[in-house]
Amino acid sequence: MNLTDRLNAARGISPAAGVEIPVNHSFQRSTMPEGFPDDYSAVDGTGTALAGLKQRAGEALFERMGARLADPNISEEDLRKTAREELSQVIDEEQVPLTPEERRRLIREIGDDVLGLGPLQRFLDDDTVTEIMVNKPDQIYIERGGQLTLTGARFATEAHLRRVIERIVSRIGRRIDESSPMVDARLEDGSRVNAIIPPLAVSGPSLTIRKFSRVPLTVEDLARYGTLTPDMAILLDACVRARLNILVTGGTGTGKTTLLNVLSGFLPAEDRIVTIEDAVELQLQQRHIVRLESRPANIEGRGEVSIRDLLRNSLRMRPDRIVIGEVRGGEALDMLQAMNTGHDGSLSTVHANSPRDAIARLETLVLMAGMDLPLRAIREQVASAVNLIVHLSRLRDGTRRVTHITEVQGMEGDVVTLQDAFVFDYSAGVDSNGRFLGKPVATGVRPRFVDHFADMGISVPSHIFSVPAPVKGKR
Repeated sequence: MNLTDRLNAARGISPAAGVEIPVNHSFQRSTMPEGFPDDYSAVDGTGTALAGLKQRAGEALFERMGARLADPNISEEDLRKTAREELSQVIDEEQVPLTPEERRRLIREIGDDVLGLGPLQRFLDDDTVTEIMVNKPDQIYIERGGQLTLTGARFATEAHLRRVIERIVSRIGRRIDESSPMVDARLEDGSRVNAIIPPLAVSGPSLTIRKFSRVPLTVEDLARYGTLTPDMAILLDACVRARLNILVTGGTGTGKTTLLNVLSGFLPAEDRIVTIEDAVELQLQQRHIVRLESRPANIEGRGEVSIRDLLRNSLRMRPDRIVIGEVRGGEALDMLQAMNTGHDGSLSTVHANSPRDAIARLETLVLMAGMDLPLRAIREQVASAVNLIVHLSRLRDGTRRVTHITEVQGMEGDVVTLQDAFVFDYSAGVDSNGRFLGKPVATGVRPRFVDHFADMGISVPSHIFSVPAPVKGKR
């Protein structure tokens, strides 16, 4: 029985009914784009004999295409096709002898400079690359499979890198200059972008792109990668449907937003969902969605719309569910208030190093709201509002795993009490490649909120909370 069948069985849906969990998992992951070399250093192109031809051809392409480059009525595919045809003519007019491979490479690189993001475009087109880090024009790192690699790709000049940054931020109506040298932005596919320029960046403009999968990851993908187990998926599916308030916690780059996206896939299609984010990243598949995005201040320092402003406004929009991309400031108080005043079933992420640390961080974030609240009152709000903490960690082997599923049980004295339902088993050690062999296992403790499942008509197999039998030959 696969994971979909197990989730459907937990919901009381027979396989014959033909009803599946509301997530799309019928796709194949693409690998390296055709024609791309394994070593990106082989396609640098900067500093070679073709550099002069590349510059001349790029300028000629700009002159030939003119206003068509900015015409919103021309699709991206048609624009690239026209650009390739024009480039072929430009290169023919130059009468420079080129091999077929050099010609293809030149057309691709010039097209990337004019229509894409220059030397970064090939990394954006490569689904195996998960992050792109430009430290300076001649130093570009990529992350693939959790490992960082220095590439041979580079920008021609600092001005070239600056143009690419400005092209990214201008598409979503933001700006970057000496008076505002830092910016958060996003690409059209939802990939997260951060850029910083001099005088704050001493070595020149720096750019970081956190790529998002073109096809959203599903719960089956996470189970296949070992991020969580099928039993955990069944429990989390039930928790979302039972309208528990869930916090996804973890450090930077642990996969919090990815897991939040997967959990959002369990939301019923009939619910009205309001998402609130700094930069739109969530890829929800439901139809009844309102997506809100914060806005920074303009050049006069006015017009800022914060996450907290959007959260307050969302309460007037009759939401069934509120999904907050990340809580990082005073909006934590408004989120807890919403959870405690009828807006249950909310989802959000918080940076933290452990479930216990997440509680302490929430306390700190509430204090950032500027309210002079006693610490006990804050803890009571947290204990009453948050039902479940799902904690992710990035292990030494580069994999991202759910290491804790923890119930928030309430207060004992002045302490918020937590109880782990699942924890990661490190005792299995590592294999010859340094990859962790362990997986999350049940602690044997049945969470209190399971009784709430029965009231909601949601059944969860009791065996998922059982401690796994020890492997033969091991103690």
